[in-house]
Amino acid sequence: MRIQSRLSMTVLAADPFATLNDAQREAVAHRGTPLLVIAGAGTGKTMTLAARVARLVLDGADPNRVLLLTFSRRAAHEMERRAGRLLHAALGLRATQGVPALPWAGTFHAVGARLLREYAGSIGLAPQFTLLDRSDAEDLMGWTRQELGLGSGGARFPLKGTCLAIYSRVVNARSTVDEVVKTMFPWVQGQEAELKRLFGAYVEAKQQQAVLDYDDLLLYWQQMMEEPALAQAIGGRFDHVLVDEYQDTNRLQAAILHAVKPDGRGLTVVGDDAQAIYSFRAAEVRNILDFPSRFEPPARVLALTHNYRSTQPILDASNAVIALAAERYTKDLRSGRAGAKPRLVTVADEMAQARRVADDVLLAREGGLALKQQAVLFRTGHHSAALELELTRRNIPFVKFGGLKFLEAAHVKDLLSVLRWVQNPRGRLAGFRVATLVPGLGPASARRLMDALAQADDPCTAMHAFRPAAAATEGWREWLAAHAALGEAGWPEALAVARRWYEPQLERLHEDAAIRRGDLAQ
Repeated sequence: MRIQSRLSMTVLAADPFATLNDAQREAVAHRGTPLLVIAGAGTGKTMTLAARVARLVLDGADPNRVLLLTFSRRAAHEMERRAGRLLHAALGLRATQGVPALPWAGTFHAVGARLLREYAGSIGLAPQFTLLDRSDAEDLMGWTRQELGLGSGGARFPLKGTCLAIYSRVVNARSTVDEVVKTMFPWVQGQEAELKRLFGAYVEAKQQQAVLDYDDLLLYWQQMMEEPALAQAIGGRFDHVLVDEYQDTNRLQAAILHAVKPDGRGLTVVGDDAQAIYSFRAAEVRNILDFPSRFEPPARVLALTHNYRSTQPILDASNAVIALAAERYTKDLRSGRAGAKPRLVTVADEMAQARRVADDVLLAREGGLALKQQAVLFRTGHHSAALELELTRRNIPFVKFGGLKFLEAAHVKDLLSVLRWVQNPRGRLAGFRVATLVPGLGPASARRLMDALAQADDPCTAMHAFRPAAAATEGWREWLAAHAALGEAGWPEALAVARRWYEPQLERLHEDAAIRRGDLAQ
């Protein structure tokens, strides 16, 4: 292993780009017109972009005039690290010598914050502005909502988290409240006028307090670029602009890029239209599909197709699926690695799928493959619920990466607590959890209730005798009716009764209630 490492470093010192394939080298060497690199999964995208940065610097580009935009701080640091390693080798520097830094490598939001600090005075923004994180922004939205009296008097109105989500979508998609509500939040229809009034007051509150939320970092940056003098000053600072994961950009980010480099010279974007999966976060796949035609002459398109991760049979299946897209960039991923052909298994339903996977896991274990060497991949975290239940039923140990285990999720624990409290009225943890779900019944009242039940000879009688605050009267009456119905219901009817009471609380408390409701339906 040590000999191989030394040989690798010898090759790197002679040619820092020796490990790149022909398509990667072409992308690294391109000059002139804007460049779109279509990088299929596992094709060395990060190394190619880092190598392009290193090549630009080696060819005389000032690192201070290179803007590198990513979607996470970790990605920016990794890109800078790899580019630095290539430069270190190419320049023949000693281990103790540093390499040129890339001071403008970061996320869209981080770069936007730096520019706003610098140009605050030119756009009427207080230079000492502070930044609200997501939680603080929700709280300010909630405070503004309360100030306007929205949702008071028993009228239903979206909670602060949902209001902020709608506002954020309007900003990032460069859309209207009416359109966003219609397409993404249809259960809020009929309250567009109130939402517009709320958002106006929210913006005013931010301005009065000299605070910005994360969406403002992009919005203000884009609005700065509408001022010709500022656009020229900011665009003129950067000779080269490189963007990672371009398929995940939203309309606002695309507008910023085209304002920074209107003719496209020095602009490089890297992405893969086949990996555009964040439309629910306002990502716009048309940004990457329409990129070449945004410029004259059109941007050059290069495709990276050599996959370094998978075997060819897996890539053949992937290529076949991607080919079904109505509009796409043509690329067929290839690999020099052989392997078994993947199987497509059709089952009756989700529970049958879970049983089949569990059977296969046990079969592989009998064949000598340890459980810790087996993995199950899911499209999204909540799709694992049925399998988690099946693995738990069979006592097959597992570790879930990304999110809570199904039985630990808040909405599942809520529903289980309803059933447990009916079964054991003295159960303090389940009782407290359910009591605080009742609209208008807070923690103090819930503790008073649990104390009363603990001291009573008959906790059920004490529960029905309990008198909450006026704001919780109606909600408490509905719970008592559900409690009585649950006491008479058998299984599985009791689960249906519990869901009927809990689902209105779910809608009230969670903006992703539809997804959580699907979990409970299992």
